[in-house]
Amino acid sequence: MQIATGADAPIHAEPELIEQRLRLDGARILELGCGRAQLTRLLATAGAGRSVLALEVDAIQHDLNLAITDLPNVRFELGGAEAVPAGDDSFDAVFMFKSLHHVPPAQMPTALAEIRRVLKPGGHAWISEPVFAGDFNEILRLFHDESRVRQLAFDAVRAAVDSGALQLVEQIFFRAPVAFSDFAEFEKMVIGVTHTQHRLTPEVRAEVRRRFESHLTDGGAHFGQPMRIDLLRKP
Repeated sequence: MQIATGADAPIHAEPELIEQRLRLDGARILELGCGRAQLTRLLATAGAGRSVLALEVDAIQHDLNLAITDLPNVRFELGGAEAVPAGDDSFDAVFMFKSLHHVPPAQMPTALAEIRRVLKPGGHAWISEPVFAGDFNEILRLFHDESRVRQLAFDAVRAAVDSGALQLVEQIFFRAPVAFSDFAEFEKMVIGVTHTQHRLTPEVRAEVRRRFESHLTDGGAHFGQPMRIDLLRKP
């Protein structure tokens, strides 16, 4: 297993990579850290016969998710990866989209052990994490430097593979398209997230805005965020 910058990797929409590699029709799916449920929706509606349990630790966002009424095959619950409210061998696939590094570092091994526990034998875990590189990251690190936790997340995955608890099927590097119409949208969607309290001094906010607006065109600001996927399997 390796960490690479992914700076020259192709740009892909992650759901396309999922559908190319995993057969999810008729599957029981667990998503850990579903956030605004954007990818939850795609997992639930891209095929037939899928059922999704979507967990979120942020109570504010969870309440918003409970107001979603057009996803009958999705159940939203409040909870984290460290204690999944499901029995052993319950799911065909488990997904974590940019969420493992949000697990408290001491609990990352527990989270991966829980993923192994709830996966059916032969089931897959899709662990998608941002690589600490790229123009978008250079803006984020001004107020939220995640270099340490991202490394710890990768180390936890590597330890799970090295121990034999999970098998590495494939490691995939790509760049995820990220776009904002203006700084106000970036401020709302990134700085103003409810799961993390970002407190920027006026000076830092001004520098964040300057860096962001250096990428702004008439069509908005567009980035390719380097990402790494560890596709794992339960033996």
